Amino acid sequence: MKKVAFYTLGCKLNYSETSTISRMFEAKGYEKVEFNQKPDIFIVNTCSVTENADKKCKKIVKEANKINPDGYVAIIGCYAQLKPQEIANIEGVDAVLGAAEKFQLIDLLDGFVKEPTNKTAKIYNQNIEEAIDYHTSYSLNDRTRTFLKVQDGCDYPCAYCTIPLARGASRSDTIENVLKAAKEIAESGVKEIVLTGVNIGDFGLRNGKREETFLDLVKSLDEVEGIERIRISSIEPNLLTDEIIEFVAQSKRFVPHFHIPLQSGSNKVLALMKRRYKRELYVDRVNKIKSLMPDCCIGVDIIVGHAGETDDDFLDTYNFLNELNISYLHVFTYSERENTTAINIKPVVPQHKRSERSKMLHILSDKKRRFFYEQQIGKTFTVLFEEDIENGMMQGFTENYVRVTAKYDPLLINETKLVALVSINENMIVEVEEAEVFETH
Repeated sequence: MKKVAFYTLGCKLNYSETSTISRMFEAKGYEKVEFNQKPDIFIVNTCSVTENADKKCKKIVKEANKINPDGYVAIIGCYAQLKPQEIANIEGVDAVLGAAEKFQLIDLLDGFVKEPTNKTAKIYNQNIEEAIDYHTSYSLNDRTRTFLKVQDGCDYPCAYCTIPLARGASRSDTIENVLKAAKEIAESGVKEIVLTGVNIGDFGLRNGKREETFLDLVKSLDEVEGIERIRISSIEPNLLTDEIIEFVAQSKRFVPHFHIPLQSGSNKVLALMKRRYKRELYVDRVNKIKSLMPDCCIGVDIIVGHAGETDDDFLDTYNFLNELNISYLHVFTYSERENTTAINIKPVVPQHKRSERSKMLHILSDKKRRFFYEQQIGKTFTVLFEEDIENGMMQGFTENYVRVTAKYDPLLINETKLVALVSINENMIVEVEEAEVFETH
């Protein structure tokens, strides 16, 4: 029995696919082990959103070669689709598989027999136009939360982004298949599903034709028995309709938590980025959510230092975010990527300014999160407690994504409990008093 280990870089979507591929290996009789347990096969699922992700891939390959010099190293994922030859030239890599091939790697690599060191890596990489199949995927690494892929690819040619080049055109699972996967997840004991994809609001496209909608999917999933919570991982503001917001506000299982990419608070920069909305639409979405769900958590993606972003543009973004009723930020520093239109935009923002802007927004995010948490103190919510135990304490999240800590109790793991939020500790985690916890929801 050969041993196989997996390492995943990047987004929730990658984690859902790695988990599915690992189950394919186990079904074929391979033993799944940790990366440091001298596996016979290393599978690295890559991201290529930033240059740093590429560097991480090279570092992981180097570490795999140290752990087992005779181990077979296969690289899959977005970086593998975009730059297969570059990866093939990395010392120690045996195979590179693109977007259309990664789910076939067991068949394509035929026993994972390592070639002599002077042989170049095998490359299985078709043009991205060939990546038209859809593969249902979900993670089962965490008992309390599962990432369920419902959509793949993207038809939005944003100026800075390589994802359409790495994952292909927008395509989706069927509602029937998603419901089947959700029921399997429920039977495994998982209490929370996080819906994931590249552009999940575009759900329903198959072979370029719209057959279903994201709202159809949301309404259907709300009826799945055994799942207590469903989160929408990220949805474009122009695809987050009033109908979706209104349904989530009264649903049985969808929680009051939205993550909505903004990328810039400057309409000028949004146009340079080729985003499909202006900031006024974003304000409308936030106001609509808060009018129906005052305690809803709203997360925001922001890119700083995009080509053409002046000091005034950044301050426009900062002031816009400062006034916006949101809960936290995910801040990304712009990274030049080949074959994107943004690399031709001038002026280029110096690296030190990108770093300064990132630091300012990280500080603003901390302030926003603390203010949001302070607004929740004294209120009662449900918490899904997780297995991670540290210093005799356990953690979990409320339905509106407040991180909570409580004294460890093994009976609480993977249970949803009613709690009163008491105070915020030095690690910006909300505490509950022992006496306050623990009526079953």
